[in-house]
Amino acid sequence: MRLLVLAAVATTVLLLQGSAAKVAGKEGPSGWEPIKDLSDPHVREIAEFAINKHNEDAQTKLALDKVVKGETVGFLGTIYKLIVEVKDGANPKSYEAVVWDGKLVRFLVLFKAVEGNV
Repeated sequence: MRLLVLAAVATTVLLLQGSAAKVAGKEGPSGWEPIKDLSDPHVREIAEFAINKHNEDAQTKLALDKVVKGETVGFLGTIYKLIVEVKDGANPKSYEAVVWDGKLVRFLVLFKAVEGNV
């Protein structure tokens, strides 16, 4: 069941991004709202969840430094798209994390390195 929900959420996020990019000529679906307070404890909790899940899956030891940018969209819960700055030992790195946050369950949909300026 959990895998089925994750697959449905991931597919929906990708479809939303792809179709909106074609229509709007830009990345991301229309309806994404910027997160006004990136230091909000819930936003930080979502970022920590993404990093911890990635660490568990990839056997890494990344540590959250700060949330640099974030957007949300409602879809059977809330989808968070965050740019996070992490410490990998002494090396700072940036990642894009997409997390679906439902009432009873939370999934990491995407976690990928971001190159260049964010």
